[in-house]
Amino acid sequence: MFKDDILNTITKYNLIQNGDKVVVGLSGGPDSISLINVLNEIREDKSIPLDFDLVAAHINHNIREEAKEDEDFVVNYCNKKSIEVYVLSIDIQKKAKDEKKGTEETGRNVRYNFFEEILIKTNANKIATAHTANDNAETVLMNMMRGSGTTGLKGIRPMRDNKFIRPLIETTREEIEKYCEEYTLNPRIDKTNFENDYTRNKVRNLLIPLIKKEFNPNIIMTINRLSDIANEENEYLDNLTRQKYSDILIQESVGKQIVLDLKAFNNQDLVIKKRLILHTINVLQGNAQSIGKVHIDDIIKLCKNNLGNKYLTPNKNIKVLIKNKKIYYLKNM
Repeated sequence: MFKDDILNTITKYNLIQNGDKVVVGLSGGPDSISLINVLNEIREDKSIPLDFDLVAAHINHNIREEAKEDEDFVVNYCNKKSIEVYVLSIDIQKKAKDEKKGTEETGRNVRYNFFEEILIKTNANKIATAHTANDNAETVLMNMMRGSGTTGLKGIRPMRDNKFIRPLIETTREEIEKYCEEYTLNPRIDKTNFENDYTRNKVRNLLIPLIKKEFNPNIIMTINRLSDIANEENEYLDNLTRQKYSDILIQESVGKQIVLDLKAFNNQDLVIKKRLILHTINVLQGNAQSIGKVHIDDIIKLCKNNLGNKYLTPNKNIKVLIKNKKIYYLKNM
């Protein structure tokens, strides 16, 4: 049943195709060990017309006393299954301190950089991470509390950039635990997951159990349905935004400047104006990070007032200028 459910997710979102080589992020915990085990099951099942290869990537962060045991567990598992495995051992706390960043952020950056490195080294083309329906629900709740808007309701998508795949994204943690027990996988347990030092752990260990008990026992799947709806609506609005951007575009020089028709911009609905601003900045500089609601509102006000030669600098890299009935998005060099 578990294998069929994962295969349905893979097929539904076209996560794996014949000839793919998939790097699996393998910590040794319940989620990741069930992921690689079920993918290996699918790969070895001759009745399933899906031919792909697996590679495992493990990072030893050297934080917990059991870290070396986790590493040995992963290596032994992969050796038994004849799966190629690569290990990175790094003092993540020292690296975080040296870079003056948080341990969580540093750890995430190291993980994904390592996955990319192994992807290139092994000529793979996909990276599979063990994000679950529970992870998605936690992410959506955290985004809501941060005030991220409807975009944050999309949560964790099954595939990103045609490379990062999440075959377990429609599977609950309870189902994963049953699968691990059924197959005697004996996953490694990270005790820090039960400590409420981080926001995600508080959401996982305190908030969601409270909601389950007092309000909705099916809250995980309820939030995941909300996430799916939000994603569908965002895809529609993204497509509409790209169309409107094309309609009002006068000049596009990526990395230098983008010029839009001021009157045509002002004639758009407010929700499209906001998305056009983010889309334009994203096209100009490759991302729209650090552009918040206050910057968007200021740009809309600037355009509405239509005062020539007035400009804003929403961040140090961008200038937004109104001139000759046009909107200039200029990249500061």
